[in-house]
Amino acid sequence: MEVLIKEEAMSVSELAELLDVSSVTIRKDLNELEQAGKLYRSHGKARIINPFTLNRSVSEKEKMAPEQKDAIGREAAKLIDRDDSIIIASGTTVHALARNIKPIHRLTVVTASLQVSVILSQDESNDIIQLGGMLRHSSLSVVGQYSKSILENCSFSKLFIGVDGIDFNYGFTTTDMREAELNQQMMRAAQKVIVLADSTKFGRRGFAKIGNIEDIDMIITDSGINPNVVKQIKEHGIEVIVAH
Repeated sequence: MEVLIKEEAMSVSELAELLDVSSVTIRKDLNELEQAGKLYRSHGKARIINPFTLNRSVSEKEKMAPEQKDAIGREAAKLIDRDDSIIIASGTTVHALARNIKPIHRLTVVTASLQVSVILSQDESNDIIQLGGMLRHSSLSVVGQYSKSILENCSFSKLFIGVDGIDFNYGFTTTDMREAELNQQMMRAAQKVIVLADSTKFGRRGFAKIGNIEDIDMIITDSGINPNVVKQIKEHGIEVIVAH
């Protein structure tokens, strides 16, 4: 358990070699620990947390890691240039971005999030295009074909996207298939994909895959991230900013 808390995930063979016991012994021990609710097993690995995320309401998510999200939002806002045109997806981390945006001259924003539009509407320097479509009550954002069609004939410098999980083998994910499809269209319309993810999102998976790790240009996260995870991000050729 001490090893898993430090490493977050290890394979049966790695644990057997480290503890100098057989794989059979490790599997029996992991079964007991999983039954006790102390770890989660998947594909020959033991993980300290369940890698699968739940679809929570936006009000519930707002209460989770608010200081970390605000720090991420401040760093993300620094990347916006004069007279920029950007896409902001949905999620509570991008809400923090919106609250930290101070536009330089004029800023054009396309967003799926109703709350992002409300926040940015308080400054007349922001030109806001609210995507239309079916409303997701849990996230207060829109999904569907109407949203995707608006993006087909537009080009933006950056996409700021929140996620429910990042797994280096599987990719980055959300809990809604329709949102994943809209996010994919956003990625095609943007020159740079910037993922905003607090440190709890790593090693997790949502239901619907948005893209592969290689599709990400930059990740902004908080100082609670494991240094080994930062190393992995950089090894994938992705720029990483750790917000303090």
